[in-house]
Amino acid sequence: MQGLRKRGLSLVLALVMVLGLSVNAFAAVSDDELAAVIEDTAQYMYETVKSPQVGSIGGEWAVLGLARSGYEVPEEYYQDYYATVEAYVKACDGNLHNVKYTEYSRVIVALSAIGKDARDVAGYDLTVALGDYDKTIWQGLNGPIWALIALDSRDYPMPENPEAETQATRQMYIDRILECQLSDGGWSLFGGSSAASSGDDVSDPDITGMALQALAKYQDQPAVAQATQEALDCMSKQQNDEGGFSSWGTKNSESCVQMIVALCELGISLDDPRFVKNGNTMLDNLMMFYLPGEGFLHTTDGGGSNQMASEQALYGMVAVQRARQEKNSLYRMGDAITIAEDEDAQAGAGLEGKHADVTVQPVTLPGKTFDDITGVNAHANQPAIEALAARGIIDGMEDGLFHPEEDMTRAQFATIVVRALGLTPVANDAFTDVPSTAWYAPYVGTANTYGLINGVGEGRFDPNGAITKQEAAVLVSRAADLCGMDTELDDGAVRDVLAQFTDYVAVPEWAREGLAFCYQEDILDDSALNIQGNAPILRCEIAQMLYNLLGSAKLL
Repeated sequence: MQGLRKRGLSLVLALVMVLGLSVNAFAAVSDDELAAVIEDTAQYMYETVKSPQVGSIGGEWAVLGLARSGYEVPEEYYQDYYATVEAYVKACDGNLHNVKYTEYSRVIVALSAIGKDARDVAGYDLTVALGDYDKTIWQGLNGPIWALIALDSRDYPMPENPEAETQATRQMYIDRILECQLSDGGWSLFGGSSAASSGDDVSDPDITGMALQALAKYQDQPAVAQATQEALDCMSKQQNDEGGFSSWGTKNSESCVQMIVALCELGISLDDPRFVKNGNTMLDNLMMFYLPGEGFLHTTDGGGSNQMASEQALYGMVAVQRARQEKNSLYRMGDAITIAEDEDAQAGAGLEGKHADVTVQPVTLPGKTFDDITGVNAHANQPAIEALAARGIIDGMEDGLFHPEEDMTRAQFATIVVRALGLTPVANDAFTDVPSTAWYAPYVGTANTYGLINGVGEGRFDPNGAITKQEAAVLVSRAADLCGMDTELDDGAVRDVLAQFTDYVAVPEWAREGLAFCYQEDILDDSALNIQGNAPILRCEIAQMLYNLLGSAKLL
C-alpha cells in the first residue's frame, strides 16, 4: 500500500463513470451514487484517521461516521479507540474540560455509536457533567444542544450531578434552546443570551441545524413543533440557488451537512419543496464539495480536502442513506454496532518486536492546542499536532504558537523523536558541535546511541541546521525499526515506490530506502508530484510524520 495515491487515477475515473456526473456538478443523487461516495469517503477516512484520538478532528466525528455507515472496519480499530478514550479519561481524572462541556457530549456520542456505555469509562461516568446546567450552557447554545443529542443517543437517564448549583433536566435544555430562538426563526451560537454580540442576531445554518437535530425527538411539545417550523422557514429562505448555505458569508459544506442531518432527524425528505432550489437539493449541493478519493472541501474554491469537512460530510451522507433505507436516524443508536470486549486492548501497547526501551507516552496535557492551528486558523495537521502536544512530545514556540509552516532544526527533530519513543535522554560526546551544556545534548546523545542519527560527517551533527525531508525520513525509518516495524525494502520495492515521483533520480542513495519506507507506510503523504527531498521539512509535516509512525506502531 502507498497511501491515497495507491488508489490512483483509476479510482477517480471509475467513480466518475459510476456516478455519471462531473465532480462539481451533481444532480438527483441516486441510492447507488450515494453508496459509492459513502464507500469512497469512508475508505479515505479509515486510511486518514488510522488512530482516532479524543478530539473534534481525527477523533469522535470520524468514529461516528464510520460506525454508522456500515463500512467494514476491523473491530480492532474501535477497540483501540476505546482504549485510547479510557487512557485519556484516566489522564484527566474524568475531567475532560473545565468549561467546554461539549467535550463530554462529543465523546458520549462516539461511544454510543460503537455500542459502549458512557456511564462507565475507566470507572468514570461521563454523563454526570451534563447534569450541571450552568456549566453546560456556559459556552453558548452548543452546550444544551449537544447535551440533548448525547443523552438521547442511547436514551441515557438524566444524570444527577451533586456538585451542580443547578441540577439540569432535559426539559431545561429544551427550554434553553427555545428561549434563545431569534426573531427570524433560527438560532446562532450566543443569540438570545446575555453573551450575544454583534452578528449574533442573525441565524446561522450550522447552529440552527444542530438545534433542530436536538429538538427532533420532542416534536410532541407544541412549543417545540412551532419553533421547528419557524426555523425551517428561516432556513428555506437562507438556502441559496445551489441548494446550500453560507455561514459568516461563506458558502461551505459543513453548514449544508448540519441542515441535512436536521431534516433526516426530523424525518423530512431532502426533496421537500421548501429545500429544493433551482432543482438542487442539499445533497446535490454537498456533492459539489466532493473530491473522489480525497474526501470533501470546506469551500469549493479550497485548495484541497479538509478533514473537518470530510468527517462531517461522511456522517451527513450516512444520515441521508439511513433515512432512505428507513433505518434508525444517525443519532438514534438503538441499532449501534457492538464491539467485543478486549481485555488486552490498551492504548500504546506497541508492536511485538519493539525495542524494550521504547515506551508509550501517556497523555499528560489533555486538550493542549495552539491558536494558530485551531478555529479560523484550523490546520490540516491539527489532529497530529494536538495528539503529540497532549503527550508532551512536541510543543509550541516561545510566543505560545505552533508556527506549523516553519522549519525545524536537526536538534529539535532529534529531541521530539526521542520523546516520541519514550527513550531516556543521556548526553554523549559523539559530536564536536554539540556542547554538553546545550539543552538538546541529552536528546542528540540518545538519538545517536540508539542509531537514529549519525551526523553530517567529520564528527559534526549540525544541530542548528534545518532538517530536510530526506533526513527526516531516514531518521523516522530508523525509529520505526526500533518500534518493531519491518523497514527493510529490496531495491525493486524502493524503485517501485519512488518511481511515481518525477524527481526520484535526484534522491541520494543513502536516503532512498528511508523515503520509500515512509511513503509505503503512509508516514509521508505521497500526493505531491515531487519528493523535494533536500528541501527543509515543515513543523506541521514533521508532526504528521511522527503521528503516523506512532499510530502504525500502536504507540498512541
